[in-house]
Amino acid sequence: MAINKPPGLLVHRSPIDRHETEFAVQILRDQIGEFVYPVHRLDKPTSGVLLFALDKESAKLMGEQFRARETKKSYLAVVRGYIEESGVIEHALSVKLDKIADKDSFDDKEAQDATTHYTRVATVEIPYAVGKYDKTRYSLVSLEPQTGRKHQLRRHMKHISHHILGDTKYGRGEHNKLIREAFNCYRMLLHASELQIKHPCTGETLIIKAPLDESFNSICKFFNWHL
Repeated sequence: MAINKPPGLLVHRSPIDRHETEFAVQILRDQIGEFVYPVHRLDKPTSGVLLFALDKESAKLMGEQFRARETKKSYLAVVRGYIEESGVIEHALSVKLDKIADKDSFDDKEAQDATTHYTRVATVEIPYAVGKYDKTRYSLVSLEPQTGRKHQLRRHMKHISHHILGDTKYGRGEHNKLIREAFNCYRMLLHASELQIKHPCTGETLIIKAPLDESFNSICKFFNWHL
């Protein structure tokens, strides 16, 4: 089963967010009356395609595809500045440990290879001043991670100085403030738009797409981006 996860929803219970009471696993289980097993993860602020299996064996088989890099994941993001038409980011990322969730680990592990392909979809210049500039430029970009490191897309966009809008951890505060105040947008503009994976039993290639939610779509409409 696949859902279009809204931003702000955890996949499952986590010690990092002890105050949260709703989780995708629990909601879906209650809706269909069966246990579900998440095949992969999405960050809490990221929306989009989230895949579940209905039994442990299917979850294991599909999880192996992710680990073997046999799946294809596509994301849409709004980033600051005019990004190049296309490119490849190859920038190793250290394994970030959380003080709560990884309390039994002592040090960040050695950096792991991480690769992201990107393609510019659209650009806009708007008459809003941010910092020393009278106008602000943004890009809509398609991102395809070739590896699955923690916060990879968010960290890679920061690495090339095209921070994702609404990202409170790796983004730029002045741009996050602008989209909140000018566009009433309180989410991170990163969306898992498509997932390709082979069915664990038939081997058929599944292509699962998730449309943008209202808040992300309203930004695109204001910027005159027609998807």
